Amino acid sequence: MLFLTVTLYFLLASLLTALVFFPTSREIAAHALLKTGRMVKTRFSVIKNKKINSLESFRDATVIPSLRTGRHLAKQYHWLFLAAAALLCFPPLLAWLISGKTMLNGFDVSTRDINVQVAELLKGEHLVPPVALPPTVFITQEILQTHPLLSSANRNWQLLNPDFTQRLLLIFKIMKEKHGYDMVLLEGYRSPERQNRLAQRKVNVTAAAAFESYHQYGLAADCAFLRDGKLVISEKDDWAMRGYQIYGEVAASVGMEWGGRWKMMDFGHVELRSPGVIK
Repeated sequence: MLFLTVTLYFLLASLLTALVFFPTSREIAAHALLKTGRMVKTRFSVIKNKKINSLESFRDATVIPSLRTGRHLAKQYHWLFLAAAALLCFPPLLAWLISGKTMLNGFDVSTRDINVQVAELLKGEHLVPPVALPPTVFITQEILQTHPLLSSANRNWQLLNPDFTQRLLLIFKIMKEKHGYDMVLLEGYRSPERQNRLAQRKVNVTAAAAFESYHQYGLAADCAFLRDGKLVISEKDDWAMRGYQIYGEVAASVGMEWGGRWKMMDFGHVELRSPGVIK
């Protein structure tokens, strides 16, 4: 848009400069304007002083002579008409050439900027879910105090969307091999009934009702870290908070949405947004 505006100003400035500094240009422009004015005045006089009784007489008296006069002017000042046409056509043509593919945001197929290297890994490697942890890991006294409903959460990888599963497992792999964080799936698929139950709790667990969350479609997961065999969910732990920040960056690199960037922050949450899933 800025480039187009500058171009228009440049063309207008060039035209004005030619009229100001080149007398020949002024004479030609003035002569053309005077001649056009006289022609228009003559046509109106003919129409005013002569009664036209039919459409054909009107055409013979005004349209045809005007066309002839226009052709004569176009032939005499063809270079001036060509310059005007170029001035009118150049800006929209330039805008069309420099513009990319345009699409309304609401109809964009995907807004995810997926890392090319990660996309290639997803194509060539099929990752397998880790071995399920003992239920006792999720029902320690500390965990039950802060997350009392975690013990009944669903952690079945088979209920998740296959594409989402591979992306999430890739996140786990990168977090482990590159950053030294062991990750654990806290909850994957969530039934509509459980979603409503969580949304109705006084504690801010979620604001989404049934079928307003990607959990119901197997496209979301809540995850945490495992340190020395113990589950670490606390946001007051500096080690965990550093892990969440890295987790969010890695999730974004594989096309995931991280809940840590939301107004109601959910550091362990990631989801794969797909157009048309949630109305």
